[in-house]
Amino acid sequence: MQALTDSFTYLRGVIAERRFADPEESYIAKIFRKGRKKMAQKVGEEAVEVVIASMRGEKAELVSESADLLFHLLILWEEAGVTPEELAEELSRRKHKSGIAEKKSRPA
Repeated sequence: MQALTDSFTYLRGVIAERRFADPEESYIAKIFRKGRKKMAQKVGEEAVEVVIASMRGEKAELVSESADLLFHLLILWEEAGVTPEELAEELSRRKHKSGIAEKKSRPA
């Protein structure tokens, strides 16, 4: 788990650093210039690719597509100002609830 945390920390730094770079030289800068709608679209596309890879049963493809999904999600979180601490807090809040109970506790 530490390796994943380290990877997220590293990627968050790269994303923050490159978001204002030249879009001709940085994919991250390019997607930031296109805005939140494009970021959300990329997250959706990558999520679909994760589902397809999962259905194919190809572990290497699933790992690769999952990395793409997480990368694009980190970009979207950066743009939206979502922090890992906020996510950890939300996951912690759900820790001792069943999925069914947690879903019922959400506003309609």
